[in-house]
Amino acid sequence: MLKRFLPNEHVKSIFEIHPEALREKGIKGIITDLDNTLVAWDVKEATSEVVQWFKSMKEHGIKVTIISNNNRERVSVFSEPLDTPFVFSARKPLSKAFKTTAKKMNLKKEEIVVIGDQILTDVLGGNTAGFYTILVVPIVETDEKITKINRKIERRILAYMRKKGKINWEEK
Repeated sequence: MLKRFLPNEHVKSIFEIHPEALREKGIKGIITDLDNTLVAWDVKEATSEVVQWFKSMKEHGIKVTIISNNNRERVSVFSEPLDTPFVFSARKPLSKAFKTTAKKMNLKKEEIVVIGDQILTDVLGGNTAGFYTILVVPIVETDEKITKINRKIERRILAYMRKKGKINWEEK
């Protein structure tokens, strides 16, 4: 059961995820979280670095879709200027949004990576749906109320997994 909480990879930010490396692994699509993965949860629009990251993925033929538990307005304000498909109110970690997104991307599970900053939503949801998962360090340490609760649970899970030798990366 705890295996579902373990990401396949852990990186400090999306900027450590390069399209060439993804293509070498046969990855053709990214399902990514928004808040604290791409930008801080209280930042409305993509930074110039994020815009460049999306552009680089597109130039290498990697499709990107944003899925978020946040509301339509929040996700569309961010995604539409990037000309990027999105799913709002995704109800992560339930796997339906992940599977529906993969179908819309017209890609197999093995060709998609799920990227996010939360173990209880992004990693658990991606793993349950059968995708390769990458956990990123949250951009900022502040969170909305519900996420603060998740972070406390995540810290306990990570501490247990670290104690059992399942993970070896350092906390931020």
